[in-house]
Amino acid sequence: MKLKLDLHDIFNRGHDIDRALRGIIDEAVAKKATVVEIIPGKGSGQLKKRVLRFLDQKEIKALYHRVEKDSKNFGRVFVHFRH
Repeated sequence: MKLKLDLHDIFNRGHDIDRALRGIIDEAVAKKATVVEIIPGKGSGQLKKRVLRFLDQKEIKALYHRVEKDSKNFGRVFVHFRH
Protein backbone atom coordinates (compact mmCIF):
# COMPACT_ATOMS: atom_id res chain seq x y z
CA MET A 1 0.00 0.00 0.00
CA LYS A 2 1.25 3.47 -0.91
CA LEU A 3 0.03 6.72 0.63
CA LYS A 4 0.52 10.18 -0.84
CA LEU A 5 0.67 13.65 0.74
CA ASP A 6 0.79 16.78 -1.44
CA LEU A 7 1.86 19.87 0.51
CA HIS A 8 1.24 22.41 -2.27
CA ASP A 9 -2.00 23.69 -0.69
CA ILE A 10 -0.54 24.34 2.78
CA PHE A 11 3.03 25.35 1.90
CA ASN A 12 2.86 28.60 3.92
CA ARG A 13 1.12 27.33 7.08
CA GLY A 14 3.77 25.78 9.33
CA HIS A 15 1.47 24.27 11.94
CA ASP A 16 -0.74 22.67 9.27
CA ILE A 17 2.34 21.19 7.57
CA ASP A 18 3.49 19.50 10.78
CA ARG A 19 -0.03 18.23 11.46
CA ALA A 20 -0.38 16.84 7.92
CA LEU A 21 3.03 15.13 8.11
CA ARG A 22 2.26 13.60 11.49
CA GLY A 23 -1.14 12.47 10.22
CA ILE A 24 0.23 10.70 7.14
CA ILE A 25 2.98 8.98 9.18
CA ASP A 26 0.42 7.80 11.77
CA GLU A 27 -1.90 6.62 8.98
CA ALA A 28 0.94 4.69 7.32
CA VAL A 29 1.75 2.95 10.61
CA ALA A 30 -1.92 2.15 11.30
CA LYS A 31 -2.59 0.83 7.78
CA LYS A 32 0.82 -0.85 7.49
CA ALA A 33 1.64 1.06 4.32
CA THR A 34 5.01 0.29 2.78
CA VAL A 35 5.66 3.72 1.25
CA VAL A 36 4.51 7.30 1.80
CA GLU A 37 5.14 9.74 -1.04
CA ILE A 38 5.44 13.33 0.21
CA ILE A 39 5.33 16.09 -2.40
CA PRO A 40 6.74 19.37 -1.08
CA GLY A 41 7.18 20.66 -4.63
CA LYS A 42 10.29 22.10 -6.21
CA GLY A 43 10.21 25.81 -5.26
CA SER A 44 13.13 27.18 -3.25
CA GLY A 45 13.67 23.92 -1.38
CA GLN A 46 12.65 25.35 2.01
CA LEU A 47 9.54 23.16 2.31
CA LYS A 48 11.54 20.04 1.43
CA LYS A 49 14.09 20.97 4.11
CA ARG A 50 11.26 21.39 6.61
CA VAL A 51 9.87 17.94 5.69
CA LEU A 52 13.31 16.34 6.10
CA ARG A 53 13.81 18.08 9.47
CA PHE A 54 10.39 16.78 10.59
CA LEU A 55 11.30 13.24 9.51
CA ASP A 56 14.64 13.51 11.34
CA GLN A 57 12.99 14.00 14.75
CA LYS A 58 13.85 11.12 17.09
CA GLU A 59 10.24 10.04 17.80
CA ILE A 60 9.28 10.19 14.10
CA LYS A 61 12.46 8.46 12.93
CA ALA A 62 11.59 5.46 15.12
CA LEU A 63 8.40 4.88 13.07
CA TYR A 64 9.89 4.41 9.60
CA HIS A 65 12.71 2.45 7.97
CA ARG A 66 14.35 4.94 5.57
CA VAL A 67 13.86 8.14 3.55
CA GLU A 68 14.55 8.29 -0.17
CA LYS A 69 14.89 11.55 -2.08
CA ASP A 70 13.66 11.04 -5.65
CA SER A 71 16.70 11.39 -7.93
CA LYS A 72 14.55 12.14 -10.99
CA ASN A 73 12.16 14.61 -9.33
CA PHE A 74 13.60 17.04 -6.76
CA GLY A 75 10.08 17.80 -5.45
CA ARG A 76 9.36 14.31 -4.07
CA VAL A 77 10.40 12.39 -0.97
CA PHE A 78 9.59 8.74 -0.27
CA VAL A 79 9.36 7.40 3.26
CA HIS A 80 9.72 3.61 3.44
CA PHE A 81 8.26 1.52 6.25
CA ARG A 82 9.03 -1.97 7.49
CA HIS A 83 6.25 -3.63 9.50
